[in-house]
Amino acid sequence: MEEEEDQQKLPDLVKELVHRLLSQNLPSNSPPLNPNSPEFRNSLRYALRILSSRLTPSVAPDAAAIADSIKRRLATHARSADALSFADLFSKFASKAQSVNNKWAVIYLLKIISEDRHKTAAIPATTTPLLPNLAFSQPASNNGWSNGVLLVSKDPENRREVAFREFVNLVKEENEVLEEVIVRDVLYACQGVDGRFVKFESDSKRYVIPDSVRVPRATRSMVHNLCELGGLFRKVSGYISQSMDRFPNEDVGTVGQAFCSALQDELSEYYKLLAVLEAQASNPIPLVSESASSGNYLSLRRLAVWLAEPMVKMRLMADLVEKCRVLRGGAMAGAIHLHAQHGDPMVHEFMRRLLQRVCSSLFEMVRRWVLEGELEDIFSEFFIVGQPVKAESLWREGYRLHHAMLPSFIPPSLAQRILRTGKSINFLRVCCEDRGWADAATEVITDNEVTARRGGFGYGETDTLELLVDKAAKRIDKHLLDVIFKRYKFKEHCLAIKQYLLLGQGDFVQYLMDIVGPDLSEPANTISSFKLSGLLETAIRASNAQYEDPDILDRLRVKMMPHESGDRGWDVFSLEYDARVPLDTVFTESVMARYLRIFNFLWKLKRVEHALTGAWKTMKPNCITSNSFTRLQHAVKMQLVSTLRRCQVLWVEINHFISNLQYYIMFEVLEISWSNFLAEIEVAKDLDDLLAAHEKYLHSIVEKSLLGDLSQSLYKSLLVIFDLILRFRSRADRLYEGIHELQARYSSF
Repeated sequence: MEEEEDQQKLPDLVKELVHRLLSQNLPSNSPPLNPNSPEFRNSLRYALRILSSRLTPSVAPDAAAIADSIKRRLATHARSADALSFADLFSKFASKAQSVNNKWAVIYLLKIISEDRHKTAAIPATTTPLLPNLAFSQPASNNGWSNGVLLVSKDPENRREVAFREFVNLVKEENEVLEEVIVRDVLYACQGVDGRFVKFESDSKRYVIPDSVRVPRATRSMVHNLCELGGLFRKVSGYISQSMDRFPNEDVGTVGQAFCSALQDELSEYYKLLAVLEAQASNPIPLVSESASSGNYLSLRRLAVWLAEPMVKMRLMADLVEKCRVLRGGAMAGAIHLHAQHGDPMVHEFMRRLLQRVCSSLFEMVRRWVLEGELEDIFSEFFIVGQPVKAESLWREGYRLHHAMLPSFIPPSLAQRILRTGKSINFLRVCCEDRGWADAATEVITDNEVTARRGGFGYGETDTLELLVDKAAKRIDKHLLDVIFKRYKFKEHCLAIKQYLLLGQGDFVQYLMDIVGPDLSEPANTISSFKLSGLLETAIRASNAQYEDPDILDRLRVKMMPHESGDRGWDVFSLEYDARVPLDTVFTESVMARYLRIFNFLWKLKRVEHALTGAWKTMKPNCITSNSFTRLQHAVKMQLVSTLRRCQVLWVEINHFISNLQYYIMFEVLEISWSNFLAEIEVAKDLDDLLAAHEKYLHSIVEKSLLGDLSQSLYKSLLVIFDLILRFRSRADRLYEGIHELQARYSSF
């Protein structure tokens, strides 16, 4: 009874198995498989015939011997890995498949089917879900084969032959596309070309096999993965074509051109690989035995292995293309550099090779800038930009860093040194009219004979670049400071400004104030600047200033500031110093305006001191005696004597205040600031250090002289005090003039 039940269950199980296997190949949107369809019935009939056939070959029923034969066959065909896998699978099958009675028969069935497949010389058929590929040839009849079918003595009705032929027809119906055709189409897709069955879909922007083409799901998935390379290739090659089509109408730039050239070289290597693969796609697998037959060498799985590395590179190039589409110059190089920080050695080496090509023009710009001061950047790619300015503004405004174009592999501190080095060369060439910088650059090239020549360093050699920049900067900056200090006498001019604009030359200032005082007391609109210039020359010749360098004295001039009605000469008189090129880089208009402000304050202070000195000459006690007042009434006499005493006491207090204020300004402020300034310029390494030292010196004077923003209220109070002191001088003069007139009148009596 149990055997009869098993016999009844067997057809149902086979029918369910065939239904499941055929349903796996149906598209997702198709209706369920109809059990009454011709396709299903043909497949079921074929399966039943295979299972009901009696394959009784004349071999010993030894499963281990058959397994050893299969392993030896795989090993002789250079498939050692498959042989090991088969041995492992056979051991598991022998130990776990206890319900299978004739294990040797199953193994032998697989063996003869495999041998039959490899003996085909006609069209091979792809695998189906039911059985492995089968192909038939016409071998010699003496091997027991006839028309591709093994003739067995116990199969007089040739059921096996009929079943095999029906299977061939079924395979041809269900598998319309051969694997070698799919491989060829994939190779076409990898070159951006549509194949017979693999087409580019513009909506999804990828290569796909249309749903109308019947291929196994695994094959469709593998083709989808492999054809990703074709979509990436189209993106990269399209970017190269667009960039080259834009040049030179739209500025691609030298970095962009180098990037496209490097990508094109990588694509050339990619083309070579595809050419090799196309050749292998038409070649069979080489076998040891001439009697054995083989399929094509290049299958989809082998193709996936071959294209693994190109896929990584193409993905990387497509990503770079997407990121760099709107970038140029240093910004493009910086964006590419960010992708070079990768742990994969292959990717790292690929990016290093790419960046060396891309950054070559950028590093050449750096080399020319730091050694020649040349800025040839017609496409605005360099991280240093220049603009036309006057010579006096060349250092501060002529060149600047363009941070958007600064590559991330060049530190900002190094970029600043690069900027200053080339700027120093241009300053020497334009402002100083000096050619000695070329000798300094030649010394740098001599010291860096390998790295400084054209193309001598590039990406990945930041240390070499930094060494070159440091050596060039040291020599050129040293030469620049030598020119400023020795040829243009920077220190001497700073001292001259201190002596004449900051009133440090005492005898000159005193004599100048004595001879210009009467003229400056007149209304400002009546004073002749030519006359004041003559008086200035007189003061120079009458003081120790006459021994000064003629070039310095020639720069000292009288300047009359804008005046309003009611202003006196004292209010508009000033001195100016003509700082010519290249010293006007230090002594700019704004700097000289601050010097003028200090001069005006010190000039008022000197005027007050001069007024107090003049008042004392008339207020000295021995100039007026009490005998002059003998004929005056006692009350009037006492009041007059008290007033004179109070004037003298007030003068002493005012003089004490002015003397201390003047001492503070001249010694505590000017001299100490000057001493610190000298110490700082002695250790200055470049022009920026010199400018910073002078700015600190001038700022110290302004702030400590109560001229800064925080001291404005105190400064205004000092101006009010100065005006009161001058009014005191005027009142004292009138008082003592009256007294002298009274003395003269009584003396005549």
